[in-house]
Amino acid sequence: MKNILKKEFIPLLCLFFLLFVFLNANNWSDFLVKYTINDPKIAIPTQKRYPKQENFLFVQNTNEFTPYSRGDIKNIYYTIVNNGWEEFTFYCPAEYKNCLEDIKEISNNQDLLTHLNNYVHPYNGFSNVRTTIGETGDITIEIDYFYNEEQIEAINQKIAEIYSQIITPEMDTYTKILTIHDYIINNTKYDVERNNNGTSNYHSYLAYGPLLEGYATCNGYTDAMALFLEKLNIPNFKVAKTPDPTNDTEGHVWNAVYLDNKWLHLDLTWDDPVSNDGQDYLQHKYFLITTEQLKSIDTNGEVKVLEHEFAHNIYPELA
Repeated sequence: MKNILKKEFIPLLCLFFLLFVFLNANNWSDFLVKYTINDPKIAIPTQKRYPKQENFLFVQNTNEFTPYSRGDIKNIYYTIVNNGWEEFTFYCPAEYKNCLEDIKEISNNQDLLTHLNNYVHPYNGFSNVRTTIGETGDITIEIDYFYNEEQIEAINQKIAEIYSQIITPEMDTYTKILTIHDYIINNTKYDVERNNNGTSNYHSYLAYGPLLEGYATCNGYTDAMALFLEKLNIPNFKVAKTPDPTNDTEGHVWNAVYLDNKWLHLDLTWDDPVSNDGQDYLQHKYFLITTEQLKSIDTNGEVKVLEHEFAHNIYPELA
């Protein structure tokens, strides 16, 4: 009798269990997801060749890839780009209720991503960032970078060649920066065609343009100078003024350089003016100057220069 009841009871128990799972499939799935990602195993990719080790006031490298604030998310994005990783996945913790909303906001904030890009080594500068939020709560960042390996190899060879020709051991740091500044300007023309039409035969928006083709836009000038500053082990980052349609201001980028215990501005683009007479000019108006000097120069002419009005909360070292 007991065996008969057992045979009948077990199938009924299984049936009730399956029915329970079916009716509560969503809750059961949510439980499993929450359980499995509560302590996720994050895979750390191999570090690339050009990460910056120093931290800045606006962004810092991090080893903690579980965010608990918007600032944590910003640092995770920065660390991914700074390390040159092409893909990285992390997770939101249950305690951080607005995590996904903050990630969506940051991933769609092109101005913020542009500014994050300015703090990394030029070779780790990205052309595109894609953020995907999976059904299990995983956040995957995919990065496309501007420079390919062939370009990096050619640029590095050219920098080594230029450096050996124009830099001598007895030069102090200031003189080395001045010599490199003058060399780039004397061997580069501003790419008017790309500025006017958005297209050009030259890679003028990269360091490849000024160093191997002789043409640059502000991005190319700035990247070229940044690569030499990296070679000299001088702390630096790029400063961007993003386009502002309210006052018809175009975007601009230049270098920030840490020298003699202070941060200074260095703008090769504006020291290499486009002339109406076709002559090449070399200036030093924007060579290693303070923010106060920058403001004074930009307001001293007939037309106030707006392209250097940077966000002080994003570049507080220069504020």
